[in-house]
Amino acid sequence: MVSLRARGRWAALVLAGLTPVLAELTLGNPPLRQAWLLLVWTPIYGAGTLLIRDLVRRAGRGWGSVLLLGAAYGIVEEGLALQALTSPTLYGAAGWAPRVLGLNSAYAELNIPYHAVFSVALPILLADLLFPSLRERPYLGRAGLAATGVVFVLGGLLLRWTATFMDPGYLAPWPMTAGLLLAVAALAVLALRVLPPTAPPPAGVAGDVPAPAVVAAGAAVVAFGYLALLFPFGGARHPAFTQGGWVVAPMVAAALLAVTAGLLLRRWAVGGAWRDRHSLALAGGALAGHTAFGVLANAETVADRAGLAVLGLAVATLPALLARRSR
Repeated sequence: MVSLRARGRWAALVLAGLTPVLAELTLGNPPLRQAWLLLVWTPIYGAGTLLIRDLVRRAGRGWGSVLLLGAAYGIVEEGLALQALTSPTLYGAAGWAPRVLGLNSAYAELNIPYHAVFSVALPILLADLLFPSLRERPYLGRAGLAATGVVFVLGGLLLRWTATFMDPGYLAPWPMTAGLLLAVAALAVLALRVLPPTAPPPAGVAGDVPAPAVVAAGAAVVAFGYLALLFPFGGARHPAFTQGGWVVAPMVAAALLAVTAGLLLRRWAVGGAWRDRHSLALAGGALAGHTAFGVLANAETVADRAGLAVLGLAVATLPALLARRSR
């Protein structure tokens, strides 16, 4: 019989390895032929998501806290390690939309929620479904949690070092760095201290929840739509092929799409009718839409598109297999 501690360590390794695959590889960034780059990203991605999950479980908080800490993770990676949130040159992101208070506005709107969902929430959701007996427990003890924190910091430093080759000579102004650190701290306090602990659904309450197939289709549309509204692709220089001030239109549309999806999910989840099969449909649909966008926007060659499509299908089978097992 495998001990609870051993199962926790195994679940932690699965979560840490799964995170960069879902967040980067299944988006076509990098293509499969450069999958070795995941070795550079796994320390910050894997340790970051594992750290968030265990902190939330220890605090007795729920998905709102996971998403807030996921946004904080996005700020750490994009703002402090890569410094792409403020760089005037990296990825050309400064030209996507007007800069606001020194921030690349469209890039920030795209990537901070992206990391909250695809780098943190979805990997945690799938890990919980893969290891249902550990769903409400932290995976690691205090020593393991401390070691994970060290790996996360070292992973951030490694990413900062690689960023100096992609964006040589740039260093974010210290007031901006201080502001980003303050934002991370504020999100952490909100997530772990201000938001109330999770509570079970009220007895006898079961709101209307769509069929899993409808949840999957909706998640795919939202994931694809959000990325397509904010990421310039197909030769576009600005989001959604806009020009000038019209760039605000897709940014507002993306925000409304995300808020609407979040409110619907919250409404469905607080009742007693949401089941694991709905969570699996949500994960599978979101990953399918996200990979479909990667095939369209990120894959550069026919081989890249084919490889990404196959990888997307393979990843999409994981929720389907889990759904069959749960039935």
